[in-house]
Amino acid sequence: MSESTARDTDTQDTGSGQASAGRRGHLLSLPLDHAGSDREPHSYERWMVAKLMRMAGSPPLAFTLWNGDRIEPDTGSAQFTLHLEDPKALYALVANPNLAFGDLYAAGRLTVDGDLPDLMETLYRAVHQASLKWPRWLEAIWRNHNPRSTGIAEAKENIHHHYDLGNDFYRLWLDRAEMQYTCAYYERDDLTLEQAQLAKLEHVCRKLRLRPGMTVVEAGCGWGGLARYMAREHGVMVHAYNISHEQVAFAREEAKRQGLDHLITYVEDDYRNISGQYDAFVSIGMLEHVGKDHYPGLSALIKRVLRPNGTALLHSIGRNRPMLMNAWIEKRIFPGAYPPSIGEFMSICEDGDFSVLDVENLRLHYAQTLSHWMERFTAHEAEVADLYDAHFVRAWRLYLAGSMAAFRAGSLQLFQVVFTHGDNNELAPNRRHLYDTPAAPEQP
Repeated sequence: MSESTARDTDTQDTGSGQASAGRRGHLLSLPLDHAGSDREPHSYERWMVAKLMRMAGSPPLAFTLWNGDRIEPDTGSAQFTLHLEDPKALYALVANPNLAFGDLYAAGRLTVDGDLPDLMETLYRAVHQASLKWPRWLEAIWRNHNPRSTGIAEAKENIHHHYDLGNDFYRLWLDRAEMQYTCAYYERDDLTLEQAQLAKLEHVCRKLRLRPGMTVVEAGCGWGGLARYMAREHGVMVHAYNISHEQVAFAREEAKRQGLDHLITYVEDDYRNISGQYDAFVSIGMLEHVGKDHYPGLSALIKRVLRPNGTALLHSIGRNRPMLMNAWIEKRIFPGAYPPSIGEFMSICEDGDFSVLDVENLRLHYAQTLSHWMERFTAHEAEVADLYDAHFVRAWRLYLAGSMAAFRAGSLQLFQVVFTHGDNNELAPNRRHLYDTPAAPEQP
């Protein structure tokens, strides 16, 4: 899951449901194929199911086939049941599980008995353990693929694919305080989503040690919530870059409504075209879209625009080791996505001769954020179906559930990295400024 920020307001929507209802084309529609669904399964088809489960690490999973026959797991009792609605669904799943599972679920040709996030977490854990023993030839079956290009021309289309779905859609299930599509910060277990999202913004500002009059540049600003928070709460001047037209239009209108447009300049342009010099550089959730081939360029850009005593913060979904994005997510949901390993992340700092000041992993905070998002998404599925259709609802249900499971299982991490020029001596002596007072407001 990528990240960016937004705000929930009464401002007129720049991307209405009607305007965005036709944007479902990137989600492959696989209608139910009734051919052969009334026949008995062949013995080799039963063998294929059993083999698939052994390859996946023998999770506690049963299959119900199109004719009602049930195949139990090799060991133990089943905690979940997958229903395959037609024979071709089985062949698709065996041929390419990482892509076909999502396509078949979204199309209604594969259904699930049991809690979907729990199922996905169980599968991630089982497949991870099994993959440590796989022969190399087997990796071709459970294949992901290299992400699409993230060059300047392609990046705009990649972002449009996901973030320009329409503000009405995101407003249904993101937080009401700032409507952020990014990991919240649960400094206390009892925080609401609204409180935790505001706490995240404050946590970021404290790490950057913002003071009134400073200048900040933000790369990939989403709907502009962080820029508004920095200007409103810390009195800084912000230049915020984004290539999504709908998001920038929304952000400008909202900054004007709040009387902050004299402090914020929203620039509809690629981050690679940032100019000037600033006291702070911040990017929340854009690095997943940059592509590792462009990390040296990003490092050089930060080195060029960051003042000698400035501070930079990058916040990104990541990995413990290099790994491609799940094929279905990259192809259907987030084209061009690549969450970096911590080593790949650090290459940005090494290339620019930066000193790393702080690394924080908010993995479980993101799992909790997704839990709150999914609760709200589930409560509004009927409205999402009205904006799009049932296929879109199932796809996004799986996307949110799978993302939550990935953070719970440790397949995904969430890194916040703070760094500065290697010869900067104007550093905080300790981390007291982060924790002197609560970051979360009592009331959002």
